[in-house]
Amino acid sequence: MGKLTYDSTLTVDFDDRVLAHLQLVIGAKLRRGESFFFLWKDDPQIGDGRSSLWMHPAIPLYFKFVGSRPPSINPEWVNALMLTANSAQGMRIVPEPPPAQPGVEAPQ
Repeated sequence: MGKLTYDSTLTVDFDDRVLAHLQLVIGAKLRRGESFFFLWKDDPQIGDGRSSLWMHPAIPLYFKFVGSRPPSINPEWVNALMLTANSAQGMRIVPEPPPAQPGVEAPQ
């Protein structure tokens, strides 16, 4: 389990694969100076509720991965996460879609 630390005060555990995809989306949004909500379902060990965080470019953010190798990135998942990050409800973790098949065009 990797860790996302926000403002040196909040640390949340995420699977390394999830965290790598979140890092790409969060980084892209904050690099453009865009603030947004990030929502997730809490682990049952801490109450099984929901949490929401206002992501802002001026707040320190730290990603700590447990594994020594970076996970492979699924561009389809990055796009799906970005769609949620651009919504009024905020970014939420959605299930990973299957990667696009090489040579197969996406439906238009």
